[in-house]
Amino acid sequence: MPFERINIRDIKESPVKRIADDWALLSAGTAEQWNAMTVSWGGIGEIWGFDAAFVFVRPQRYTKEFIDASPYFTLSFFGERKGAAQEILSLCGKKSGRDCDKMAEAGLTPQCEGAAVWPKEAELALICRKAAAQVLDPKGFIDARIAGNYSDRDYHTMYVGEILRVCQKT
Repeated sequence: MPFERINIRDIKESPVKRIADDWALLSAGTAEQWNAMTVSWGGIGEIWGFDAAFVFVRPQRYTKEFIDASPYFTLSFFGERKGAAQEILSLCGKKSGRDCDKMAEAGLTPQCEGAAVWPKEAELALICRKAAAQVLDPKGFIDARIAGNYSDRDYHTMYVGEILRVCQKT
């Protein structure tokens, strides 16, 4: 099925549900060499005068190398975590592309638009231009519960991406 462009404001389901409950794949790279990881933290909103996606990546994640090397990243959604979608999201969350051909093992094929890549099997993709990257500083943690996520001091890098396009399967 081909993808069509839609307005971000026409997405029917809550971005909180999509990211936290259904999960998403965060991808970067090229059609020849790309990687994706499962995310369940992040957000969609508006900042600095543009629609934006906020994603968080730990330093040891292989996908971080692709995001750092690319001006774009994508967030892809498969719908509810059931059946094949659950298998894809679980595999991409557990396995590293450093150790195997994770994309092939997950049965994912690259869909490209310009320098952005996402899985053709997704139902919805947000194409984002990297606008900012910042390693989280524990000095900024006001809520003491946050520090519990970082016993190894492997603080996430927060990436803010301008949402350039939203592509939905027709």
